[in-house]
Amino acid sequence: MPKVAQEVVVAVIKSEAFIPKCFCWGSIRSAARFVMSLAIMLGVVTTANAAVLPQDRSDAMYHSYQGGGMSIDGPSILLRKKIGNKVSVSANYYVDSISGASIDVLATASPYEEERTENSVGLDFLHNKTLMNLQYTTSSENDFEARSVHVGLSQDFFGDLTTLSIGYSKGWDEVGKRGDENFLEEADRQQYQLGLTQVITKNLIMGLTVENISDQGYLNNPYRSVRFLDPSSERGFRFETEVYPNTRTSNAVSLTANYYLPYRASVYGEARAFSDTWGIDATSFKLGYVHTFGDDWILDFRVRQYSQDKADFYQDLFNRSEEFNFRARDKEMSTFSNIAIGFSLTYEFQFSPSSWVKKSTLNYEIDHMRFSYDDFRDVLADAPVGEEPLFEFSANVTRVYVSIWY
Repeated sequence: MPKVAQEVVVAVIKSEAFIPKCFCWGSIRSAARFVMSLAIMLGVVTTANAAVLPQDRSDAMYHSYQGGGMSIDGPSILLRKKIGNKVSVSANYYVDSISGASIDVLATASPYEEERTENSVGLDFLHNKTLMNLQYTTSSENDFEARSVHVGLSQDFFGDLTTLSIGYSKGWDEVGKRGDENFLEEADRQQYQLGLTQVITKNLIMGLTVENISDQGYLNNPYRSVRFLDPSSERGFRFETEVYPNTRTSNAVSLTANYYLPYRASVYGEARAFSDTWGIDATSFKLGYVHTFGDDWILDFRVRQYSQDKADFYQDLFNRSEEFNFRARDKEMSTFSNIAIGFSLTYEFQFSPSSWVKKSTLNYEIDHMRFSYDDFRDVLADAPVGEEPLFEFSANVTRVYVSIWY
């Protein structure tokens, strides 16, 4: 593949540096945090790296999410440094400052503020055409603690045209509850991943990834509630705590492609399918275009569509209290779809080959998302029970960051 093609493909996946690596999906226990994670992934096309150590670099980012009554922002710092020709070490610091007044909060509680801090350290080891990775991550909130370990290995074959990667993650969560010092629940999580990346032609790279995730323990949110009919209530319904199964297994498969165009541009796409034992089936499709201007500017446009079916035990309105053994009204468990449109602009500063700093980039990214729910109703609306308007909202995610290679 021509060098400029490699540079364009790398530009497509440049946001990878800031994706939190913590395997602690349980920490994303509000719609906004779910949306934030989804939004960060909008700028990413996953491809296996060739057997080379990551470059020495430092990144500093500010991220902001606004939408659905939620506000999330904070900084992230990433440092990478090679030790000789075989070892690279990394460290990442990531903060979410959260203030909430979403529909879920306003329906059952009052607005709140909290902060999530994530720290991770990583080690990469290169031996011939084999790259091994080890990472440890912690995530902390005032009512939630998570730890995770990730081990990965990638191997190049057939003249470096084929890369096989495997990965395993293990996570441990501790769930608390504000206002109840005696509440403490635990969950264990495991993820297996297998990926294959192939250089098809000098202009085309394709990748296939298969994932399996197993969760066990306390898997729901202690603050979320379901609603059920109660004619004696002023509103015609009341709330009670959600109850989820204590096991969940999910599988996902994704196909990616990056194609270099002859005028220093590229198109990329991704198709992904997901299913789990809770009855949720989901698909997503993504298409992006990257264009370079001169030697210094990179422009990236992208659009992504996502849709899912509801969990088997989800209902917007139950007929009575404790109608079923498992009950959910979390809108992330409902039938919904979203479409996201994103834009990124990168300016690259070049330095002298003899300079300590080899290269630097200034990056601005924004994604606009629109969520529409098919069976989750706005209980704040003035309407008869069960006839409230279906809920929908939009959100914007902004990221500004500086990267320095040295």
